[in-house]
Amino acid sequence: MIKKLPKISLSPQQATEYLPQNFSLSATSNVSLSKSDTASYGVLNPDLEIKKISIVIPAHNEEHRISPTLEAYLKYFKDLKKKKIIDFEIVVVLNACKDNTRKVVEKYKCKELIILEFERGGKGFAVIEGFKDAFKRNSDYIGFVDADMATPPDSFYDLARNIEDVEGVIPNRRDKNSKIIADWDLKRKIISRGFNLIVRTLFLLPHRDTQCGAKLFKREILEKVVPKLGSSEWSFDVDLLFYMRRENARIKSIPTVWEDKKGSRINLRGAPVKMFSSIVRLRLIHSPFRFLVRLYTKMPESLKFHHRLQSTSSNK
Repeated sequence: MIKKLPKISLSPQQATEYLPQNFSLSATSNVSLSKSDTASYGVLNPDLEIKKISIVIPAHNEEHRISPTLEAYLKYFKDLKKKKIIDFEIVVVLNACKDNTRKVVEKYKCKELIILEFERGGKGFAVIEGFKDAFKRNSDYIGFVDADMATPPDSFYDLARNIEDVEGVIPNRRDKNSKIIADWDLKRKIISRGFNLIVRTLFLLPHRDTQCGAKLFKREILEKVVPKLGSSEWSFDVDLLFYMRRENARIKSIPTVWEDKKGSRINLRGAPVKMFSSIVRLRLIHSPFRFLVRLYTKMPESLKFHHRLQSTSSNK
């Protein structure tokens, strides 16, 4: 006997979010989708179970950039929650803030917004602490996004729509179908591509873009990986993806919309040296030569070569 699948009734506005682009509906259309239909069109809950997503936003002195991000993300995901498409929470992790970031964030206080604050700085540290906090609740998917909204909320939701059959989803800005709004000079392009080449060579990662500031994973795989992570500012994303690979996690790369935002504090003079030394250190940690890292750490700061390289690079 063939069991008939239940129907899900959707308004025309809801249905158009999940139907193919060449499919149109009139305002008076009556739409119902079966379980198989919802799976085909990317609805997150084909079994009528509302999934919950935790979005961690690390914030270090972001008083001038985080407000539009919170406004857009809260509005977008509250709308999805109201339509019973997905539940969510946003975890803002303030780390070593010396400005008014906390006051700005508190203006958006609501039950979906959680604020953590630490004296210690570093994006990796902040994201890890955000993950740990999300583990305390019942989120199905946990990810992070940069505070500058380089990744808009609909693009972050695309990660969730593609996660059903894998353990994680990351954006790929180098995908030919991605829309990138950025005025990068030749130097920055060379740094970006050079860094990715070094990462893929040293770690044998298949991903063409490890550094885009938005990623999403299923809770179960993160609970295995997070206890193993360090918190390096420059190599955090690589460390995360490397441990995902060690756990045989399936990570999907998808096209995205990404805009380079003004106000970045990255120093392009010193950044390449920091990025390179951080990646080499990480590779040594994940090798039989990890003892070299311990020896180097114990050396007097004045003798460490990466400080000299950074100083030379910054003075050029």
